[in-house]
Amino acid sequence: DELEPIFLSCVIGVLDCGGAEFEDGEEVYDAIGGLLQGSSADCKNEDDIRDICQQINGHAASKQVLLDTPVQLSQISAECGKSAGDLGLTVDARKLEKAEAKLKQKQGRRNERDSQKTTSPLVLEEASASQASSKKDSRVDLSGKNRTYDIRIENFDVSFGERSLLQGAELSLSTGRRYGLIGRNGLGKTTLLKMLASRSLRVPAHITILHVEQEVAGDDTGALQSVLESDTVREGLLTEERLLNARIANGTAEGMETVRLSEIYAKLEEIEADKAPARASIILCGLGFSPKMQTLTTKEFSGGWRMRLALARALFTWQTTILVVSHDRNFLNAVVTDIIHLHSQRLESYRGDYENFVKTKEDRLKNQQREYEAQFQYREHIQVFIDRFRYNANRAAQVQSKLKLLEKLFPDNFEKLSPPVLQLDEVEFYYNTDQRLFTQLSVSADLESRICIVGENGAGKSTMLKLLMGELTPVNGIRHAHRNLKIGYFSQHHVDQLDLNVCSIELLLNKFPGRNEEEYRHQLGGYGITGELATRPVASLSGGQKSRVAFAQMTMPCPNFYILDEPTNHLDMETIEALAKALNKFKGGVVLVSHDERLIRLVCRELWVCEHGNVRRVEGGFDEYRDILQEQFRKEGYL
Repeated sequence: DELEPIFLSCVIGVLDCGGAEFEDGEEVYDAIGGLLQGSSADCKNEDDIRDICQQINGHAASKQVLLDTPVQLSQISAECGKSAGDLGLTVDARKLEKAEAKLKQKQGRRNERDSQKTTSPLVLEEASASQASSKKDSRVDLSGKNRTYDIRIENFDVSFGERSLLQGAELSLSTGRRYGLIGRNGLGKTTLLKMLASRSLRVPAHITILHVEQEVAGDDTGALQSVLESDTVREGLLTEERLLNARIANGTAEGMETVRLSEIYAKLEEIEADKAPARASIILCGLGFSPKMQTLTTKEFSGGWRMRLALARALFTWQTTILVVSHDRNFLNAVVTDIIHLHSQRLESYRGDYENFVKTKEDRLKNQQREYEAQFQYREHIQVFIDRFRYNANRAAQVQSKLKLLEKLFPDNFEKLSPPVLQLDEVEFYYNTDQRLFTQLSVSADLESRICIVGENGAGKSTMLKLLMGELTPVNGIRHAHRNLKIGYFSQHHVDQLDLNVCSIELLLNKFPGRNEEEYRHQLGGYGITGELATRPVASLSGGQKSRVAFAQMTMPCPNFYILDEPTNHLDMETIEALAKALNKFKGGVVLVSHDERLIRLVCRELWVCEHGNVRRVEGGFDEYRDILQEQFRKEGYL
């Protein structure tokens, strides 16, 4: 039945007064149901009144009721001009006041909830894993029989929030072999490692797992303590011991807890927990950490030293099976015995190093392509094949498309600057007088420069970049920069400089206000942060995706000179190649620090070697530098 105008004329005032959006018909009923029941109209039945409230709630706002309800506006206007008595309507004033008060109260609660939403702490999506397992497997695991150190996980899924990363996947790790886990950024490599480390995926209980993060976090943890904490079994026992001793000391411990404490002491003795600090110290010493350095906090170390800390954490446990995520093809060729390729929500295994993986994969896909084309002759079927196998290592069309896109991401519509554009002249610098990093440092760069700074960890590469940028002031000497020089800087600790509590769009908006959302989305989209990725908290992105956000932020103001400190740490191989191509197309200057041999070969025509408190120039690129090192090693008897 149609909603009578006579009821509308009574409730419009209440609805307009509140101006609130109701969550459901019950809220509408709570606000005006009593008022309607107090009228002399025929809608006395409670179910009828609830139906009316549901109709009202179905519209976007209270004012829209007048337009969407099937009544004549002229009739409503005429009726509203009459008195309630003329209409034969009796309205209870107290119920009217009560309805209005209830409506305002609901609006107040809603405003309070909205306020809490804007100030509540960030809640990140969490990764989860599930797998099918048989009772037989569980019984074998619990019985302790057949204690192999091989790992085989079948038919498992991994997701991050609502996004599926792996479906029906299988993972086999044979004891003693070294596996390289590869795949494009954001597909779930790091998440898979976390699921294994947390045992969200079922790993036999007798197998100990050590999880080394992408880079040791820079915080107030001491270097030695950071290594000790990598032994989660020892740390867990020590933590439990402290808690139980505290309960015993204040008299709140129960009898079983005293027994548990004895078990903990026995276990600590079994694993020789008291010898762990000395063993960790020896490992650190072997990696170049002096006794004084071992007491420093992790945030005081450069990226190179933090990577050594990560290696020390790995060496602190005995070596068995290794599963490593890396985008460095030279490292993979030198270290791994097998490759595991994550793509299309599944895992594929290949025997051999990375080069063998590329060759085998190409041959496999060529065979698949021939078989497929033999079966299907129509163009649409061929297109299905192309779509299905677009993860081909060559992926010529896709890669070329990405390269063309990235070439545009380093805009060069700026004026040419006459040299010297950036110069350090007779610079001396030190953090303390006992450790002079540079004496009489003289270097210069212009818009044609493609320079890589190399040298041992701790030689001062990152410090030199900060001197070039003007972030550090020389103790003696002069820094000169062209007045129109605009530097874009990418830090090796770029994640520390991102606001992790906002989404990527908000991050750019806060950094570069005054533009519309489409511009921010376009900037992020150029680096692969598209769709819902751009609206997710930065903290929930993968390491590679965070790097892409940092690149988007760095390039947005259109610098004419880039200083890049380890830009490839979290980038996949395809993106590294695209970055190299983009830097070569860029018309401005480039100075970078990198351990990625391929990036150096592709981009840099000149090397600055940091050593002995100074810098020497090596022209001819990486090959020339390698020949110099080999000759030096021969003279010293190492080769």
